[in-house]
Amino acid sequence: MPSIKELFIEYLKGRSADGSGKPQSYAKAMQVIEDVLFDERFSESFSIWEFVNDKNVDKIYEYVRIQQNLDDGIFKNYEPKSYWKKNYCSAALKEFKEYLSVTLEANIEPHHIDDCNATEFTYDSNNAGLIFSEQVSSRLISSLLAKPFAILTGLSGSGKTKLAEAFSLWICEKDNQICIVSVGADWTNREPLLGFPNSLKEGYYVKPDSGVLDLLIEAQKEENKDRPYFLILDEMNMSHVERYFADFLSAMESVSGEIALHPDTDDWEGCDVPATIKLPKNLFIIGTVNIDETTYMFSPKVLDRANVIEFRVSENEMKSYFTQPTELDLDSLKGKGVSMAESFVAKSYEKGLMTQGLEKKLIPFFTELQKVGAEFGYRTASEISRFVKICEDMKGGTMKKNEIIDAAIIQKLLPKLHGSRSKIEKVLKILISLCETDDESKSVKYTLSHEKLNRMHQRIISDGFTSFAEA
Repeated sequence: MPSIKELFIEYLKGRSADGSGKPQSYAKAMQVIEDVLFDERFSESFSIWEFVNDKNVDKIYEYVRIQQNLDDGIFKNYEPKSYWKKNYCSAALKEFKEYLSVTLEANIEPHHIDDCNATEFTYDSNNAGLIFSEQVSSRLISSLLAKPFAILTGLSGSGKTKLAEAFSLWICEKDNQICIVSVGADWTNREPLLGFPNSLKEGYYVKPDSGVLDLLIEAQKEENKDRPYFLILDEMNMSHVERYFADFLSAMESVSGEIALHPDTDDWEGCDVPATIKLPKNLFIIGTVNIDETTYMFSPKVLDRANVIEFRVSENEMKSYFTQPTELDLDSLKGKGVSMAESFVAKSYEKGLMTQGLEKKLIPFFTELQKVGAEFGYRTASEISRFVKICEDMKGGTMKKNEIIDAAIIQKLLPKLHGSRSKIEKVLKILISLCETDDESKSVKYTLSHEKLNRMHQRIISDGFTSFAEA
């Protein structure tokens, strides 16, 4: 199978005056910009491939078949004079696009699809100045695939929102696949997310300025079913989540997944907003949370539906940052993981992703949590099983089995745990012991959960009360 590079060389040779395929010869055949291409900067030995970045050349097919934007795509890393770019590049690539439209059908695969790779995302993000571990990448990606709703909580300024933004930029092709919304302290209903019917003008619907409704409408289009869409709710607990987000929470678990927007009557015929809208299966929601005196706590209804990933910054990580501070460049992440987008969405649709053998590891936690009314239900058990399976299968993932179980415990079992010293101190001690091995060494097998439970225990000793959420 010939490569796109080989096809382009063959094409240029056929179009050039002497069959050499050199830019100068091609320019003579085209009878355009001859003076520019004969500039001394281009020697006779230069073929077109010597001043085009190969990694961009490999994307020609993507631009032809998807973006239809060859002119900017192939030469985006090469900056000749604007008139050179406008004339030579446009002319050559416009004709080549027509040539490819027939040739590619027989010779080239439709497009390349890669499995979502946590290692590549971590590497690209670190190069962009966003420093976090590969384990965090694996946990976030696996969490979204297990259930398309994740909550990032922890220390303010630890990179929660940046991580959410980075992953969405990395895996999305277009800007309209991402909607970042800052939750307001005055949100008491769904209007900031879904808008409302105009009560003074029948048949007219007022869309929200946030762009969330437009994101939902775009995501549910048939032609976009293989593309991921991201709704990022920054400072999600600035208002009561159950008030403005109730429709989403309900749609996540209902069979129809529908949200009613306005009456389905003749008066509304012709409205550009449908009467009901389904929560798109290719929509992934990430909320970020800070805990202080201005925010609200989550109810079990919210926590049951999400994976809660806590962010902390260690002393070594802070020392490393001060030693070599880096400036963020999230723009450099745009589209780098696009080839993995389709497999990412397909994996989220996949059914039957369950892990056997979790009973012995998780039932002891269930038993202890039940004593304080914080036990988990079938939904949580199912989502943990799915998360473990996905995390085990993650391409590029380096997490071991105990690390995966540890992540599942801290993300799905511990967030609902809270209470006074008289209520939960004994349970905390037992839970801490469950995170240790059964032998005499008492070494830690679930590190994250062990550290978290110890911090909660310290707080209950000093304050008389503790919860999973920390300021």
